[in-house]
Amino acid sequence: MKCIQIDHYGGLAAMTHRDIPMPVPKAEEVLVRVRRAGVNFMDIHTCEGKYANSQTYTVNLPCTLGMEGAGEIVAVGADVNDLVVGDRVAWCIVWGSYAEYAVVPAWRCVKLPEALSFEMAAASLFHGLTAHYLAHDVGQLAPGRSCLIHAASGGIGQILVQLAKRAGAHVFATTSSEEKTAVARERGADVALLYDDGRFAEAVRAANGGQGVDVVFDPIGKATLRDSFRAARKRGLIVNFGAVAGAVRDLDPLELGEAGSLFLTRPRLADHIADAQTTRRRAADIFAALLDGSLKIEIAGRYTLDNVHEALHALESRRMVGKPVVVVAD
Repeated sequence: MKCIQIDHYGGLAAMTHRDIPMPVPKAEEVLVRVRRAGVNFMDIHTCEGKYANSQTYTVNLPCTLGMEGAGEIVAVGADVNDLVVGDRVAWCIVWGSYAEYAVVPAWRCVKLPEALSFEMAAASLFHGLTAHYLAHDVGQLAPGRSCLIHAASGGIGQILVQLAKRAGAHVFATTSSEEKTAVARERGADVALLYDDGRFAEAVRAANGGQGVDVVFDPIGKATLRDSFRAARKRGLIVNFGAVAGAVRDLDPLELGEAGSLFLTRPRLADHIADAQTTRRRAADIFAALLDGSLKIEIAGRYTLDNVHEALHALESRRMVGKPVVVVAD
Protein backbone atom coordinates (compact mmCIF):
# COMPACT_ATOMS: atom_id res chain seq x y z
CA MET A 1 0.00 0.00 0.00
CA LYS A 2 1.09 3.60 -0.56
CA CYS A 3 2.16 5.68 2.43
CA ILE A 4 4.42 8.52 3.58
CA GLN A 5 7.09 7.63 6.12
CA ILE A 6 10.19 8.90 7.87
CA ASP A 7 13.00 6.64 9.03
CA HIS A 8 15.12 9.45 10.47
CA TYR A 9 14.57 12.95 11.79
CA GLY A 10 15.37 15.87 9.52
CA GLY A 11 12.33 18.06 9.08
CA LEU A 12 9.93 17.76 6.18
CA ALA A 13 12.81 16.79 3.90
CA ALA A 14 12.90 13.44 5.70
CA MET A 15 9.51 12.42 4.30
CA THR A 16 9.57 9.54 1.84
CA HIS A 17 6.83 8.05 -0.34
CA ARG A 18 6.84 4.27 -0.01
CA ASP A 19 4.92 1.15 -0.93
CA ILE A 20 4.75 -1.19 2.06
CA PRO A 21 2.82 -4.37 2.97
CA MET A 22 -0.73 -4.06 4.21
CA PRO A 23 -0.76 -3.83 8.04
CA VAL A 24 -2.59 -6.50 10.06
CA PRO A 25 -4.62 -5.58 13.16
CA LYS A 26 -3.57 -7.21 16.42
CA ALA A 27 -5.81 -7.82 19.43
CA GLU A 28 -7.90 -4.75 20.33
CA GLU A 29 -7.02 -3.07 17.02
CA VAL A 30 -8.92 -2.39 13.80
CA LEU A 31 -7.77 -1.98 10.20
CA VAL A 32 -9.27 1.08 8.52
CA ARG A 33 -9.35 2.05 4.88
CA VAL A 34 -8.32 5.70 5.15
CA ARG A 35 -10.59 8.07 3.25
CA ARG A 36 -9.37 11.41 4.63
CA ALA A 37 -6.47 12.45 6.86
CA GLY A 38 -6.02 15.67 8.79
CA VAL A 39 -2.86 17.77 8.42
CA ASN A 40 -1.40 18.95 11.71
CA PHE A 41 1.61 20.65 13.24
CA MET A 42 2.25 17.37 15.04
CA ASP A 43 3.27 15.89 11.68
CA ILE A 44 5.86 18.64 11.29
CA HIS A 45 7.08 18.19 14.85
CA THR A 46 7.31 14.43 14.30
CA CYS A 47 9.61 14.97 11.31
CA GLU A 48 11.73 17.35 13.39
CA GLY A 49 12.15 14.78 16.16
CA LYS A 50 10.35 16.75 18.86
CA TYR A 51 8.67 13.57 20.11
CA ALA A 52 11.77 11.40 19.92
CA ASN A 53 11.95 11.16 23.72
CA SER A 54 8.28 11.76 24.51
CA GLN A 55 6.49 9.46 26.91
CA THR A 56 3.12 10.97 25.92
CA TYR A 57 3.43 10.75 22.13
CA THR A 58 5.66 7.80 21.35
CA VAL A 59 7.17 7.66 17.85
CA ASN A 60 8.77 4.48 16.54
CA LEU A 61 10.95 4.74 13.42
CA PRO A 62 10.22 4.05 10.67
CA CYS A 63 7.02 6.00 11.25
CA THR A 64 4.10 6.39 8.86
CA LEU A 65 3.06 10.01 9.24
CA GLY A 66 -0.43 11.40 9.77
CA MET A 67 -1.92 11.36 13.25
CA GLU A 68 -5.58 11.95 12.43
CA GLY A 69 -7.91 10.31 9.96
CA ALA A 70 -11.32 8.97 9.02
CA GLY A 71 -12.46 5.95 7.04
CA GLU A 72 -14.27 2.63 7.24
CA ILE A 73 -13.22 -0.49 9.12
CA VAL A 74 -12.22 -3.39 6.87
CA ALA A 75 -10.95 -5.85 9.52
CA VAL A 76 -10.99 -6.22 13.30
CA GLY A 77 -8.54 -7.92 15.61
CA ALA A 78 -9.34 -10.19 18.52
CA ASP A 79 -11.17 -8.80 21.54
CA VAL A 80 -12.80 -5.92 19.64
CA ASN A 81 -16.42 -5.99 20.77
CA ASP A 82 -17.93 -2.59 19.96
CA LEU A 83 -16.78 -2.10 16.36
CA VAL A 84 -17.46 -4.16 13.24
CA VAL A 85 -16.41 -4.25 9.61
CA GLY A 86 -18.14 -1.45 7.74
CA ASP A 87 -18.28 1.02 10.65
CA ARG A 88 -17.39 4.59 9.71
CA VAL A 89 -14.85 5.90 12.23
CA ALA A 90 -12.38 8.67 12.96
CA TRP A 91 -9.35 8.79 15.24
CA CYS A 92 -6.45 11.01 16.30
CA ILE A 93 -3.03 10.92 18.01
CA VAL A 94 -2.34 7.60 16.33
CA TRP A 95 0.32 7.80 13.62
CA GLY A 96 -0.31 6.14 10.27
CA SER A 97 -3.09 8.00 8.44
CA TYR A 98 -0.92 9.18 5.52
CA ALA A 99 -1.53 5.80 3.98
CA GLU A 100 -4.18 3.85 2.15
CA TYR A 101 -4.85 1.72 5.25
CA ALA A 102 -4.11 2.27 8.94
CA VAL A 103 -4.16 0.11 12.07
CA VAL A 104 -5.82 1.95 14.96
CA PRO A 105 -6.42 0.91 18.59
CA ALA A 106 -10.15 0.24 18.82
CA TRP A 107 -10.58 2.43 21.89
CA ARG A 108 -9.21 5.41 19.97
CA CYS A 109 -11.95 5.16 17.32
CA VAL A 110 -15.13 7.20 17.41
CA LYS A 111 -18.09 6.25 15.24
CA LEU A 112 -19.33 8.85 12.79
CA PRO A 113 -22.93 9.98 12.48
CA GLU A 114 -24.28 9.04 9.07
CA ALA A 115 -24.72 12.70 8.13
CA LEU A 116 -21.08 13.59 8.87
CA SER A 117 -18.64 13.26 5.98
CA PHE A 118 -15.22 11.64 6.23
CA GLU A 119 -13.72 14.97 5.26
CA MET A 120 -15.35 16.92 8.07
CA ALA A 121 -14.55 14.17 10.57
CA ALA A 122 -10.86 14.26 9.60
CA ALA A 123 -10.86 18.05 9.75
CA SER A 124 -12.57 18.29 13.11
CA LEU A 125 -11.47 15.55 15.48
CA PHE A 126 -7.97 16.51 16.66
CA HIS A 127 -8.66 20.25 16.62
CA GLY A 128 -12.16 19.82 18.01
CA LEU A 129 -11.13 17.61 20.91
CA THR A 130 -8.27 20.00 21.70
CA ALA A 131 -10.51 23.07 21.71
CA HIS A 132 -13.11 21.17 23.75
CA TYR A 133 -10.82 20.31 26.66
CA LEU A 134 -9.17 23.73 26.57
CA ALA A 135 -12.48 25.60 26.78
CA HIS A 136 -14.31 23.36 29.23
CA ASP A 137 -11.72 21.61 31.39
CA VAL A 138 -8.67 23.86 31.49
CA GLY A 139 -10.14 27.32 30.89
CA GLN A 140 -13.47 26.55 32.58
CA LEU A 141 -15.07 29.21 30.41
CA ALA A 142 -18.51 30.44 31.44
CA PRO A 143 -20.60 33.63 31.52
CA GLY A 144 -18.62 36.38 33.22
CA ARG A 145 -15.26 34.90 32.21
CA SER A 146 -12.95 36.49 29.64
CA CYS A 147 -10.24 34.97 27.48
CA LEU A 148 -7.63 35.81 24.89
CA ILE A 149 -7.11 33.33 22.05
CA HIS A 150 -3.93 33.58 19.99
CA ALA A 151 -3.78 32.21 16.42
CA ALA A 152 -7.55 32.65 16.32
CA SER A 153 -7.82 32.10 12.57
CA GLY A 154 -6.07 28.73 12.70
CA GLY A 155 -7.69 25.33 12.90
CA ILE A 156 -7.84 25.08 16.69
CA GLY A 157 -8.28 28.82 17.16
CA GLN A 158 -11.45 29.07 15.08
CA ILE A 159 -13.07 26.22 17.01
CA LEU A 160 -11.91 27.57 20.36
CA VAL A 161 -13.41 31.00 19.63
CA GLN A 162 -16.75 29.38 18.85
CA LEU A 163 -16.74 27.11 21.91
CA ALA A 164 -15.74 30.03 24.13
CA LYS A 165 -18.66 32.09 22.86
CA ARG A 166 -21.04 29.15 23.28
CA ALA A 167 -19.87 28.90 26.89
CA GLY A 168 -20.73 32.58 27.42
CA ALA A 169 -17.21 34.00 27.70
CA HIS A 170 -16.05 37.40 26.42
CA VAL A 171 -13.50 36.61 23.71
CA PHE A 172 -10.45 38.58 22.60
CA ALA A 173 -8.58 37.18 19.59
CA THR A 174 -5.21 37.86 18.01
CA THR A 175 -3.93 37.10 14.51
CA SER A 176 -1.08 38.12 12.22
CA SER A 177 -3.07 40.03 9.58
CA GLU A 178 -6.22 42.07 9.06
CA GLU A 179 -7.57 39.32 6.81
CA LYS A 180 -7.21 36.83 9.66
CA THR A 181 -8.78 39.17 12.24
CA ALA A 182 -11.85 39.25 9.98
CA VAL A 183 -12.00 35.44 10.22
CA ALA A 184 -11.82 35.62 14.02
CA ARG A 185 -14.66 38.14 14.12
CA GLU A 186 -16.71 36.00 11.78
CA ARG A 187 -16.29 33.09 14.20
CA GLY A 188 -17.61 35.24 17.04
CA ALA A 189 -14.68 37.02 18.68
CA ASP A 190 -15.83 40.15 20.52
CA VAL A 191 -12.51 41.91 19.85
CA ALA A 192 -9.93 40.89 17.23
CA LEU A 193 -6.44 42.38 17.26
CA LEU A 194 -3.06 42.07 15.58
CA TYR A 195 -0.11 40.78 17.60
CA ASP A 196 1.62 44.10 16.88
CA ASP A 197 4.98 43.00 18.32
CA GLY A 198 3.41 42.24 21.68
CA ARG A 199 1.38 45.42 21.99
CA PHE A 200 -1.75 43.28 21.93
CA ALA A 201 -1.37 43.13 25.72
CA GLU A 202 -1.99 46.86 26.13
CA ALA A 203 -4.78 46.74 23.55
CA VAL A 204 -6.55 43.93 25.44
CA ARG A 205 -6.35 45.84 28.71
CA ALA A 206 -7.53 49.06 27.07
CA ALA A 207 -10.55 47.24 25.63
CA ASN A 208 -11.26 45.51 28.94
CA GLY A 209 -11.49 48.46 31.32
CA GLY A 210 -7.81 48.32 32.17
CA GLN A 211 -8.06 44.73 33.36
CA GLY A 212 -6.41 41.65 31.97
CA VAL A 213 -8.36 38.58 30.90
CA ASP A 214 -9.07 35.53 33.06
CA VAL A 215 -7.45 33.07 30.62
CA VAL A 216 -4.93 33.35 27.78
CA PHE A 217 -4.72 30.47 25.29
CA ASP A 218 -1.25 30.59 23.71
CA PRO A 219 -0.15 27.98 21.11
CA ILE A 220 2.67 30.17 19.81
CA GLY A 221 5.27 30.16 22.58
CA LYS A 222 8.46 32.18 22.33
CA ALA A 223 7.07 35.08 20.28
CA THR A 224 4.06 35.78 22.52
CA LEU A 225 4.25 34.05 25.90
CA ARG A 226 5.71 36.85 28.00
CA ASP A 227 3.34 39.38 26.43
CA SER A 228 0.55 36.95 27.22
CA PHE A 229 1.51 37.36 30.89
CA ARG A 230 0.90 41.09 30.54
CA ALA A 231 -2.53 40.49 28.99
CA ALA A 232 -3.74 38.40 31.96
CA ARG A 233 -5.36 39.65 35.15
CA LYS A 234 -3.84 39.08 38.56
CA ARG A 235 -4.02 35.36 39.41
CA GLY A 236 -5.01 34.70 35.80
CA LEU A 237 -4.33 31.51 33.89
CA ILE A 238 -1.90 31.16 30.98
CA VAL A 239 -2.50 28.04 28.87
CA ASN A 240 0.51 27.31 26.65
CA PHE A 241 -0.65 24.44 24.44
CA GLY A 242 1.92 24.73 21.65
CA ALA A 243 5.16 26.35 20.56
CA VAL A 244 4.91 26.93 16.81
CA ALA A 245 7.23 29.96 17.13
CA GLY A 246 9.73 28.14 19.32
CA ALA A 247 9.96 26.97 22.91
CA VAL A 248 10.62 29.30 25.85
CA ARG A 249 13.66 27.79 27.55
CA ASP A 250 14.68 30.57 29.92
CA LEU A 251 11.55 31.15 32.02
CA ASP A 252 12.09 31.90 35.70
CA PRO A 253 8.99 31.05 37.79
CA LEU A 254 9.52 34.38 39.54
CA GLU A 255 8.24 36.04 36.37
CA LEU A 256 4.81 34.58 37.05
CA GLY A 257 4.78 36.19 40.47
CA GLU A 258 5.92 39.54 39.16
CA ALA A 259 3.22 39.44 36.46
CA GLY A 260 0.47 39.07 39.06
CA SER A 261 0.75 35.64 40.69
CA LEU A 262 -0.18 33.95 37.42
CA PHE A 263 -0.85 30.27 36.85
CA LEU A 264 0.93 28.67 33.88
CA THR A 265 0.01 25.26 32.48
CA ARG A 266 1.20 23.25 29.51
CA PRO A 267 -1.53 20.62 28.83
CA ARG A 268 -1.60 17.91 26.20
CA LEU A 269 -4.57 16.36 24.45
CA ALA A 270 -3.57 12.79 25.29
CA ASP A 271 -4.13 13.39 28.98
CA HIS A 272 -7.64 14.71 28.31
CA ILE A 273 -8.77 11.80 26.11
CA ALA A 274 -7.14 9.04 28.12
CA ASP A 275 -10.03 6.58 27.74
CA ALA A 276 -12.66 5.67 25.18
CA GLN A 277 -15.56 7.14 27.14
CA THR A 278 -14.00 10.61 27.41
CA THR A 279 -12.83 10.58 23.80
CA ARG A 280 -16.27 9.66 22.52
CA ARG A 281 -18.05 12.13 24.80
CA ARG A 282 -15.96 15.02 23.50
CA ALA A 283 -16.29 13.85 19.90
CA ALA A 284 -20.08 13.57 20.25
CA ASP A 285 -20.24 17.21 21.40
CA ILE A 286 -18.15 18.39 18.44
CA PHE A 287 -19.99 16.28 15.87
CA ALA A 288 -23.41 17.37 17.16
CA ALA A 289 -22.41 21.04 16.94
CA LEU A 290 -21.17 20.55 13.38
CA LEU A 291 -24.40 18.89 12.35
CA ASP A 292 -26.70 21.48 13.94
CA GLY A 293 -24.68 24.31 12.40
CA SER A 294 -23.58 25.93 15.66
CA LEU A 295 -19.93 25.04 14.94
CA LYS A 296 -18.27 25.85 11.62
CA ILE A 297 -14.93 24.54 10.43
CA GLU A 298 -13.06 25.98 7.48
CA ILE A 299 -11.34 23.53 5.13
CA ALA A 300 -8.16 25.36 4.17
CA GLY A 301 -7.15 23.04 1.34
CA ARG A 302 -7.44 19.54 -0.07
CA TYR A 303 -4.35 17.53 -0.93
CA THR A 304 -3.44 14.00 -1.98
CA LEU A 305 -0.69 11.73 -0.71
CA ASP A 306 1.37 12.86 -3.70
CA ASN A 307 1.41 16.51 -2.62
CA VAL A 308 0.83 16.44 1.14
CA HIS A 309 4.27 18.03 1.53
CA GLU A 310 2.79 21.21 0.05
CA ALA A 311 0.17 21.32 2.81
CA LEU A 312 2.79 20.78 5.50
CA HIS A 313 5.04 23.52 4.10
CA ALA A 314 2.09 25.93 4.00
CA LEU A 315 1.14 24.99 7.55
CA GLU A 316 4.73 25.40 8.73
CA SER A 317 4.83 28.93 7.33
CA ARG A 318 1.46 29.64 9.01
CA ARG A 319 -0.17 30.65 5.74
CA MET A 320 -3.15 28.40 6.44
CA VAL A 321 -6.49 29.83 7.52
CA GLY A 322 -8.43 26.84 8.81
CA LYS A 323 -7.68 23.12 8.52
CA PRO A 324 -6.13 21.30 5.55
CA VAL A 325 -7.07 17.69 4.79
CA VAL A 326 -5.58 14.92 2.68
CA VAL A 327 -7.78 13.00 0.27
CA VAL A 328 -6.51 9.41 0.46
CA ALA A 329 -9.29 7.50 -1.31
CA ASP A 330 -12.76 8.05 -2.77
